[in-house]
Amino acid sequence: MVTTAFDLALIEESAKKSSLVWVRGPEGPVRALWHVWHDGAVCLVGGPGEQPFDGLGLVDGGTATVSCRSKDKGGRLVVWPARVAEPAPGGEPWQGAVDELRGKRLNAPETPEELAARWAAECRVLRLEPAGDPLQRPDSMPTAATAAAPLPTPASTRIPVPSGLPVRRRPRRERPAR
Repeated sequence: MVTTAFDLALIEESAKKSSLVWVRGPEGPVRALWHVWHDGAVCLVGGPGEQPFDGLGLVDGGTATVSCRSKDKGGRLVVWPARVAEPAPGGEPWQGAVDELRGKRLNAPETPEELAARWAAECRVLRLEPAGDPLQRPDSMPTAATAAAPLPTPASTRIPVPSGLPVRRRPRRERPAR
């Protein structure tokens, strides 16, 4: 549990104001996920038609690390350990999380009632609850670089430019007279 009220307020406010959190589970890479802050936890939905968090190893009762960014500067503000909870579909914690998530879900392909029914049948709703003091915070950030290498992808464009494409030339600049 978070030991100081300041740390809990920092976690809560940064999660409320950020549209994305970066989640690292016991497996796989760090993944940026949209979320809502509800009832003391970051709530996520993932599965078919939603954001993927498979491959992260997020299981009920497991752990994760959550990073939140600063709304003002965009850099990392706080990193905290979390306990993963997966409420049972239809229960009160699940319904509360789904009600909040439905309001923030952009471009949903169905009505809110159909969306909740699909999430109950096909998706997972998770709660990431703060489980300890922040690992990084404004007064204790690492001094070394923490950037991760890009993940490998088949979507690369490292091929020569086709010769049939027109070349865009810059207009000539006239030199000033001497």
